[in-house]
Amino acid sequence: MTDELSRTFAALADPTRRAMLARLSEGEATVGELAEPFDMTFAAVSKHLRVLEQAKLVTRGRNAQYRPARLDPRPLAAASDWIGGYAQFWEDSAASLDQYLNALQQLGAPHDAPARGDTAAPTPKENDHD
Repeated sequence: MTDELSRTFAALADPTRRAMLARLSEGEATVGELAEPFDMTFAAVSKHLRVLEQAKLVTRGRNAQYRPARLDPRPLAAASDWIGGYAQFWEDSAASLDQYLNALQQLGAPHDAPARGDTAAPTPKENDHD
């Protein structure tokens, strides 16, 4: 059994499903409306919707003979919270890099020196095509 966060990220891994979620963020849509921007069959769109439903990112309603899809943002919020837990790590990493670069500047390291192991490609001479 896969946990909800893993299902959310698996569903978000596909660009077609992300585009469908973007469309659904504007309001509910039918399978036909979701299929419009894509060169795929309704069956293929339905398969993508099923993945989104299994991840609980989309719910389907009943309205007469069609079943409009709606975005459920709660799994996205959980994914955002999980990613946000790493914000302090990235802030600390950026601060460490900033301190390191400031220390290099104070040591007088030249700004335009090539990076270690970086070799400039020789430039061709104007009359070198004989």
